[in-house]
Amino acid sequence: METLLEILGEANVWAFLFTTFVMFGYCAWLTGQAVANGWRPTWHVAAYAFLLALGNRFASWALFGGELGSLTGLLVAIAAAFAIATFSHRATRARKMVTQYPWLYARHGLFGWREKASG
Repeated sequence: METLLEILGEANVWAFLFTTFVMFGYCAWLTGQAVANGWRPTWHVAAYAFLLALGNRFASWALFGGELGSLTGLLVAIAAAFAIATFSHRATRARKMVTQYPWLYARHGLFGWREKASG
């Protein structure tokens, strides 16, 4: 029976956590902000998440001896990059809407905004 690390194609759990969440998680966070700052739609994050995941797999292979062609590892990396970048995109978009249009919108939670009551 294969272990989870073998299924993911990783050398060890620290290598997986470092490459997926520290190195490329930070890159995904910045990517989500960049997409939101350019007023691009959320679906653009998916394409960038795929590219980040490819870089993640390469870094895992080059730095820690992980398996380069691991499909499961790639899918997990895509999911992690997409989740982090989407979180960042939505939070940045909400902040931009409220700061750029303060007369129209008020903050409503971390990811949202609402129209101000006309008075």
